[in-house]
Amino acid sequence: MKRVSNVTMRKRLVTVFLLGILVFTIITIRLGYVQFVIGDELMNRAQESWSRDIIFEPERGKILDKNGEIIAENVSAPTVMIVPRQIKEPQKVAEHLASILDMSVKDAYQEVTKKASIVRIHPEGRKISEERADAIRTLNLDGVYIAEDSKRHYPNDEYLSHVLGFSGIDNQGLMGLELYYDDLLKGERGTLSFFSDAKGHRMPKMADVYEAPVDGNNLQLTIDSRVQTIIERELDLAEAKYNPDGALAIAVDPNTGGVLAMSSRPNFNPEDYQKVDPDIYNRNLPIWSTYEPGSTFKIITLAAALEEEVVDLHEDEFNDDGSIKVGGATLHCWKSGGHGHQTYLEVVQNSCNPGFVTLGEKLGAERLFSYINQFGFGQKTGIDLQGEENGILFKPEQVGPVELATTAFGQGVSVTPIQQVMAVSAAVNGGYLYEPYLADEWLDPVSGQTISKTEPTLKDRIISEETSEEIRNALESVVAVGTGRGAYVEGYRVGGKTGTAQKVGDDGKYMSNNHVVSFIGFAPADDPEIVVYLAIDNPKNTVQFGGVVAAPIVGNIMGDSLRALGVERREDGLEKEYRWPDEPLVEVPDLRGLTKKDLQEYLVNLSIEANGSGDYIIDQAPEPGVKIPQGEEIRIYFDEEKPD
Repeated sequence: MKRVSNVTMRKRLVTVFLLGILVFTIITIRLGYVQFVIGDELMNRAQESWSRDIIFEPERGKILDKNGEIIAENVSAPTVMIVPRQIKEPQKVAEHLASILDMSVKDAYQEVTKKASIVRIHPEGRKISEERADAIRTLNLDGVYIAEDSKRHYPNDEYLSHVLGFSGIDNQGLMGLELYYDDLLKGERGTLSFFSDAKGHRMPKMADVYEAPVDGNNLQLTIDSRVQTIIERELDLAEAKYNPDGALAIAVDPNTGGVLAMSSRPNFNPEDYQKVDPDIYNRNLPIWSTYEPGSTFKIITLAAALEEEVVDLHEDEFNDDGSIKVGGATLHCWKSGGHGHQTYLEVVQNSCNPGFVTLGEKLGAERLFSYINQFGFGQKTGIDLQGEENGILFKPEQVGPVELATTAFGQGVSVTPIQQVMAVSAAVNGGYLYEPYLADEWLDPVSGQTISKTEPTLKDRIISEETSEEIRNALESVVAVGTGRGAYVEGYRVGGKTGTAQKVGDDGKYMSNNHVVSFIGFAPADDPEIVVYLAIDNPKNTVQFGGVVAAPIVGNIMGDSLRALGVERREDGLEKEYRWPDEPLVEVPDLRGLTKKDLQEYLVNLSIEANGSGDYIIDQAPEPGVKIPQGEEIRIYFDEEKPD
């Protein structure tokens, strides 16, 4: 038998000892690593395996108008949550839920027996009424929870629908401002976490963990509900009267680019968008629609001609015989036989096409198209909405004498309404082209304090103040004595321009008796505070001229908006030139202090509504000196005693 020496034995013992120390060290290091380095992570993983989360949706930020009026808000709409493993009597629970949620027992049973940690009954249990939620709470069913939730509510129905857009069942923005600013409006989700074992039973010694949702920020717009309401009303009336293919209106503050109002027809209710043809809610016409602008575009040609000093409106003259020949083509004036001998101011007042052709020729293609580009045509304005179009201009190599001529009076180019209203705003505000915007301020949903505010973005200075003033004066005369007389507002200085544009059919040819009639106006004419553009697409049963259809509507919008905004009446503007079938306005007399017998001589041109009792008139509305249409009603108030 071989004997092991003491030396060898000693070496083996040392080796075993060292290996033991190594193993012990590795185990100690590992335990320390698990305990002190990844212990929290492992605990979190364990808690995650035990925990079940109930989601709490945040409140989506409200949308307000510039005066703080709510135009999009949230209303309570609880959601039913199920933890299947906690349900002891699934058939009974299914029967109760089915009766309350208007679903079949079979479907309810499938929900409450699903192999899942948490089930959200969809869609029957999503965003239910408070009455249904209370009915479920009263039953106190194990494994059935009611999670607080909300849904979007638009208190004014179709009002501002294309601008606001809408959100989906998960409170995600899907269109309009709701989509554009979704990240700021939606907030962050919260959770209620409870702990359960592998069988789904709650672990009583572990407390629930609640993480509150963070509500979205409130958005205050540049929209003024007073102006918006007026525009909505006028578009409703126009739709009822003319049955057009479409209609739109925009109002902006020309000194900032802030949008005061914007609306389209047809429109829709954002809360019922699922019931609407997507072609309706996907087409916000003021930013999406492109068409030949017609005579409203002449303002750009006028601005370029005045800035380049190629015309003197008062000294230079033009004789219009009804047409003009350019490059082998004959271009006609809208008035058969023409306007005869005119100054160029009268060319503007009469919206004379041949006269504007000559202005385009005086400028030349390079200068005219340079101004068109500077005024923002052919490119997006940058408004904070999705779906904006660029419009279409002739490429430089395509511009010949005919293209130059037709562009000068608004034919052959394609623009959007928002481009037009911003360009004209620049023409009348001193030459400053602003970027249009809708989001004015972001507000904290709890304190209401301002988080951030939008500052106006000046894109370019295009013309001088002197040129802008001359444009304002010329366009005021269009409303007083020219084609825009329908937009005249007594007591206010209004300027503007009519537009009547032919539409191109599918065959590429102009359609007959199918026009987009429009009017763009601003007031006060010497210091504009509001610019309004309105277009009616193919109005029926009427003469399709901008001055006949669109101008009076803009006049109504202007008059009511200026009064709503508190703009003071003035009597220093141009007097309106009345032509058949226009009837001159009647000045309201001062009736205060008169008796009933004295009224006889005033009943010829006015209708009187009497209020109160007695023989003496103590008050009246409207005030004396105001001019109103013949036959319009004035209100008078009687008392027994004669006023001092």
